[in-house]
Amino acid sequence: MDKFVKLTGVAAPLPVVNVDTDMIIPKDYLKTIKRTGLGKGLFAEARYNEDGSENPDFVLNKPAYRDAKILVAGDNFGCGSSREHAPWALLDFGIRCVISTSFADIFYNNCFKNGILPIKVSQENLDKLMDDASRGSNAILTVDLENLEITGPDGGSIKFDLDEFKRHCLLNGLDDIGLTMEKGKAIDAFEKKNAASHPWAA
Repeated sequence: MDKFVKLTGVAAPLPVVNVDTDMIIPKDYLKTIKRTGLGKGLFAEARYNEDGSENPDFVLNKPAYRDAKILVAGDNFGCGSSREHAPWALLDFGIRCVISTSFADIFYNNCFKNGILPIKVSQENLDKLMDDASRGSNAILTVDLENLEITGPDGGSIKFDLDEFKRHCLLNGLDDIGLTMEKGKAIDAFEKKNAASHPWAA
């Protein structure tokens, strides 16, 4: 998993509440267990018309936001089913950070396991960031995980809180497997000790 230390990029505004995982990645795209290739299905029902052409009114189809790395969204983002394909689709599209006032718990935790930083802010601060994100190609935010700070295009900054363990994992690029491998020496020592005292189990 890629480390997340500091991210600077275009922030796309999505002022919609209760964006569920089916909106993020429709069920038609759940046939694969691969984490790549799902970016094309991100928000598919909103991004594409019935004939498959792009909906020019959807934010991620607008020229200024096609390469967005940050999403500023309404309350209760990621609700609905627990599909891990939702953060996979965001990541494959290029989005590494989602900012909202609240997230569904399963989606929130799945983000950290896939290298995405979900940030909870107050409604007042979300309104400020939504305004920043509405500036098109000038909608540049910097998210600094080391200092727990978001800096807007005008230089103003907003502090945010994050569980220290989750912060450690993102800063060091540690998913569940990576966390286990950190204990590699202890696991090897245990296995050697166990093999010596229980040779029949080796």
